Amino acid sequence: MSIHVVARLVARPEAVAAAKEALAGLLAPTRREAGCIRYELFQNREDPTDFTFTEEWADDASLDAHLESAHLAAVRARAEELFAAAPDIR
Repeated sequence: MSIHVVARLVARPEAVAAAKEALAGLLAPTRREAGCIRYELFQNREDPTDFTFTEEWADDASLDAHLESAHLAAVRARAEELFAAAPDIR
């Protein structure tokens, strides 16, 4: 059985464009990761600060590897600059 993840991030209003660029930059390298079945990014049309990833992973090990990836770490390193709060990951 695969693992489904929904991750919601709220950008700082002054950093929406930079946050969108950083998050969109995760798509290609993440989709190449072993065990990634689906990795999609959505931006709320009503509230452009609101971003949501929907993800599907083959198993816990592939999700764990993603969470340790260099490309995700690079965005996490900019979290204070880009995001208004910690991500809501379910």
